[in-house]
Order: sequence, then structure tokens, then C-alpha cells
Amino acid sequence: MDAIAPTIGNSKAVTAETVDALIATITGAVKKGDTVQLIGFGSFPTGARAARLGRIPATGAEIQIPPEKTVKFATGKAFKDAVNGA
Repeated sequence: MDAIAPTIGNSKAVTAETVDALIATITGAVKKGDTVQLIGFGSFPTGARAARLGRIPATGAEIQIPPEKTVKFATGKAFKDAVNGA
């Protein structure tokens, strides 16, 4: 928050509330299965990982790993260009 607050001209407390609200909104949308896109930054699509068989490294015992939802991140062009100095 130290870097963001002066940039937008708000206090750290107000900035923290704003960022927390943004994260909660994104999290809620992704939980519903929506893809969240932040123009110029990237998108957060959801995916699915199938159930699979795994092993416990210490014992070698097999375990069943249940299916689960996953969240991916796809970088936006503007963000990628900024990181690469273009």
C-alpha cells in the first residue's frame, strides 16, 4: 500500500480498503466460474484439474487426489510489454 497510496492521493487505510474490495470482487467472480479481465494487466480464467492418483514421497503409499478448480493467469499485452521494456 505504501507505493499505491501516494500515486492515487489517498491515505494508506483508504487504499487498503479499495484494494481489499477489488480482490474480494475478483475472488467472488472467479469462484462463480467467471473469467476476470483487467485490461492491460491480464485475465484470471478458471480451469479444472481431474482426480488423479498420487504418492506420498516418504512412504510410497498411493493416495487418491480429488478433482479441484484452478485459477490461471494470462498476462495482458501491455503488462508483458512493460515488463520486457518494449
